[in-house]
Amino acid sequence: MEKIIQITSGRGPEECSWVVAQVLKKIMEEARSEGLEAQILHREPGQENGTVATATLIVKGKESAVFVDSWIGTIQWIGTSQFRKMHKRKNWFIGIFEIEQSAVPKISYVDIKHQAMRSSGAGGQNVNKVSSAVRATHTPTGISVVAMDSRSQHQNKKTATERLVRKLEEATLELLKKEVDKKWENQLNIVRGNPKRVFTGTDFKKQNVEKNYKSTRQQLKNNLKNYIE
Repeated sequence: MEKIIQITSGRGPEECSWVVAQVLKKIMEEARSEGLEAQILHREPGQENGTVATATLIVKGKESAVFVDSWIGTIQWIGTSQFRKMHKRKNWFIGIFEIEQSAVPKISYVDIKHQAMRSSGAGGQNVNKVSSAVRATHTPTGISVVAMDSRSQHQNKKTATERLVRKLEEATLELLKKEVDKKWENQLNIVRGNPKRVFTGTDFKKQNVEKNYKSTRQQLKNNLKNYIE
């Protein structure tokens, strides 16, 4: 199971971009501590050093749905601005939203077809006598690549597969970026109230209010377990 989320500062000032950077670290650390895999797919830096305007990451693992649900919503940070020391504002908000994956193709080796073909170009007669080149095609999308680096068809098949997977990963990332662009309204829908989690101070400590989320999370686990059964 995997989930994709967007962490965004919305139209907030750079203080909010600083909060995004801190939350991104927290999510990565917490995911690892719970045996989940978290990978950053896209990150847009803020204007100040160490800040992130928006980030998209994928969380994989058995309980990724429960984990992600515990973060979805508004995140509040209570603290003094790192960039404007005299600024009176103490409450800063960012948003975390889930990105639907319906438009993102899955990469499966079962969908990769290989076709032997004769090499072309320089190399003399020996190159053209044997069908050593290999074309690898991803059937669902039609994306294909050709490898003719080696005289060994087996090696070219391996090379073509690796190149195709990289190309598919790049195409998938582009699709995800487009999905994030479609979610631009997320930048406008950050609710300044009823936060899912609250952090305080420059060391970004958790507020006691987060203790309430533990019981909710356990309930979500139970619901998920009952649903699977």
